[in-house]
Amino acid sequence: MRNAALFIAIILTLNAATGQSIVHPANNEAFLQNEVAEVHIQLHPNDLITLLGDSLYSDHHFAATFQYTSASYSDTIQNIGFRVRGNTSRNANKKGFKVSFNEFTSGQKFKGIEKMNLVGQHNDPSLLRYWMSLTTLTNNSLVSSRTSFVKLYINGQYKGLYLNVEHIDDEFLQKRFPGDDEGNLYKCTWGADLKYEGSNPSAYYGPYELKTNKSANDYSDLIQFINTLNNISNADFPCFIEDNFEVDLYLKTLAAEILIGHWDGYAYNHNNYYLYQKPSDGKFVFIEYDMDNTFGIDWTGIDWANRDLNAWHNTDRPLIERLLSYPFYKDVFNAYLDNMLFDLNTSSWYADLQQKQLDISNAVQSDPYYSLDYGFQHSDFLHAVDSSFGAHVKKGVAEYLNERISSGLNQIQIIGNQNHPCLNSIEDFNRPGKELVKIIDFYGRETALRANVPLIFIYSDGSVEKVVVVDE
Repeated sequence: MRNAALFIAIILTLNAATGQSIVHPANNEAFLQNEVAEVHIQLHPNDLITLLGDSLYSDHHFAATFQYTSASYSDTIQNIGFRVRGNTSRNANKKGFKVSFNEFTSGQKFKGIEKMNLVGQHNDPSLLRYWMSLTTLTNNSLVSSRTSFVKLYINGQYKGLYLNVEHIDDEFLQKRFPGDDEGNLYKCTWGADLKYEGSNPSAYYGPYELKTNKSANDYSDLIQFINTLNNISNADFPCFIEDNFEVDLYLKTLAAEILIGHWDGYAYNHNNYYLYQKPSDGKFVFIEYDMDNTFGIDWTGIDWANRDLNAWHNTDRPLIERLLSYPFYKDVFNAYLDNMLFDLNTSSWYADLQQKQLDISNAVQSDPYYSLDYGFQHSDFLHAVDSSFGAHVKKGVAEYLNERISSGLNQIQIIGNQNHPCLNSIEDFNRPGKELVKIIDFYGRETALRANVPLIFIYSDGSVEKVVVVDE
């Protein structure tokens, strides 16, 4: 349930001011929003046989030609790399694919991207869950990939409707963190629970794969972060985590991860995320990815739409457990949950789902691979927004969201009147004829000056100023 009127009024009034300073690039011809473009891949027939056979699990790229066609744009790129991508989806009839424009020609790109992830979403009869997940992140000013729907053809044969998901790499970083994009990026896969495994870097190579600055292969900052995360005292933890991790951004990201039911992420399954360390201040940023098992898809027997928001995560997740053990951070997390639920309860997400379903319906109807893995029929696609399919698709997308909103609004836990656990001395901001009386955060609680966080300055004459102090 929603809490004190003043508290909520502050959140809603300042919502626009409290968005994180993350740049989200505009969509271009590679990410069309109102049209299903065509991607044509041409490669030697023998290479295609090998790619889908002996090389299925090798990540070996085969040389191919890429052609992209939309109503108003077309392009052809020679000598690109083409391979199967994904984990369990490699066993599916409708497989995922990766296009690497720079695999054989250094620096080659398509509309500013070096790679294209084509996700088959064979688990999802709606084909909308991954798109909806990333749309939720984008709408909440969180780090997210751009997407579009495309029809894939290989050697002239239609292989079905795919979701084109922007690859998370150095190009992705340049667009999200301009001027601050040369740090270490780690791809965190199953087992990346952020528990300390000792000082030997080899213990981290499997679940934490360094994707940038590979020649240096320096895991020392990540290992130090994980070591301190697990072993620092409770008294010193808040100031450590504030200095080394984008805390507010993560608490907001965690709220989104839980609301969409992304059980295959860090919070529940220690899987499917990236950590990026910004060179400017050494802080790590948490980035979500691979969000197709969401919005009511389940393989575990858990009702994610009604699961308690504050006990949703697994208990052996040190990042979450330590943060939420502090009432202040738990309040911030719950405030983000509350605000997102309120926005979902009043937004046009249902109309957006219906429109996107209409946009892709014809491409799904002619998709020869749509039915091969779980027997999905086009009628199942047409009902997938409102109704469950059964089996692992426990709820329709809208069915899940309606239940999550209803149950979630009754699960918010905000204590209020909690001081920030890492207080620095208040610095005076001189204004002619008045002095600073107090600083409150955007939840209405008195706090100290904090860099890069929206705050409210209250002066002696009663005037109020919304301020973000940038730490340069």
